[in-house]
Amino acid sequence: MLNKIIFSAVCMAVLASSGVAGELKITPEPQAKQIKLESKWDKTFKLAQNVAHQKVRFINRFGITLVGDLYYPKKLKMGQKLPAIAISGPFGAVKEQSSGLYANELASRGFIALAFDPSYTGESDGAGGVRNVASPDINTEDFSAAVDFLALQSFVDSDKIGILGICGFGGMGVNATSRDTRIKAFVGVSLYDMSRSMGHGVGENGDAYGKKERKIVLNYLNNARLDDIKNAKYAGGLHEIYVDEKGVAHPEAKTLLPEVLPANPHPVLKQFYEYYRTPRGFHERSINSNGIWNATMPLSFMSIKMDDYADEIDQSVLLIAGQNAHSLYFSKDAYAKLKGQNKELLIVPNANHTDLYDQKDKIPFDKIESFYKANLK
Repeated sequence: MLNKIIFSAVCMAVLASSGVAGELKITPEPQAKQIKLESKWDKTFKLAQNVAHQKVRFINRFGITLVGDLYYPKKLKMGQKLPAIAISGPFGAVKEQSSGLYANELASRGFIALAFDPSYTGESDGAGGVRNVASPDINTEDFSAAVDFLALQSFVDSDKIGILGICGFGGMGVNATSRDTRIKAFVGVSLYDMSRSMGHGVGENGDAYGKKERKIVLNYLNNARLDDIKNAKYAGGLHEIYVDEKGVAHPEAKTLLPEVLPANPHPVLKQFYEYYRTPRGFHERSINSNGIWNATMPLSFMSIKMDDYADEIDQSVLLIAGQNAHSLYFSKDAYAKLKGQNKELLIVPNANHTDLYDQKDKIPFDKIESFYKANLK
């Protein structure tokens, strides 16, 4: 009988003379690469009527240039400084999907909002030509780099910056908030702890496998990295690893999600498929929609925990998860580890994990707005 181990990668113009912002004058980061950016509107949602948008580049402390979409109220006035929010996720998604939708909505409610592609994905850069990789350290740093960028801008109140992480970037957000004191408030939506899910598997209510299976997976991953060196290229990776009764690991998948949904699919697979592989949320640059992770991507997550210092967070935290989400236990466990005085877990009735990616009738934007307005002050 096969033991199924799921790696959950499934989760410059000036101001107008009227004094109202046209295209914003961005304070650039000189070391950022001049990456060619997509000029057409290629989001999975429509731009709000009261919101303006422009592309930006910024750099993290590893020297990686990140690309973001900056959303801001059209009625932003010259000299005005607004609270700002940096947003990323879900894990394997791009800023044209869920994070951009959140940024667009929050900008319509009076915030500066920056949705960005993490290192090595989407329009963002990476080192050595490597693509489709992730790292708990680098991706946590991506959030802090976004805070750097926002804090430099003349239209942002640098004392009022928050972050919002969706799915796997909810876990990154916990890590970032525990070490970056400039982050005044954090919202985690449909949180996934990628270190835990990769290192111990995803079960219905907790970890799916133990030390024996973990060693098998580590052996597979380390053999895969040796193959990469021998072949002088980084092999496409995995969505799932099956460990059979003989203790042999079998990677599977050409794309992260199947091109055609199989008959009688697992409900969680169906949820991810319906978001990433259909017109609802498909985007050509999204790994989850149209690609696959580097084969050795999980390695750094196997031995670095995302929430080791969650108990030191004293900033305000709001965690939001669906009542029917298979990932709900991640949010509950993270909430239990938080020791700060201002923390809240909001469970959305009748919502699953991916409902909170884009279903605006279920995403509690009023609550998110009031949380940031109360805590970014």
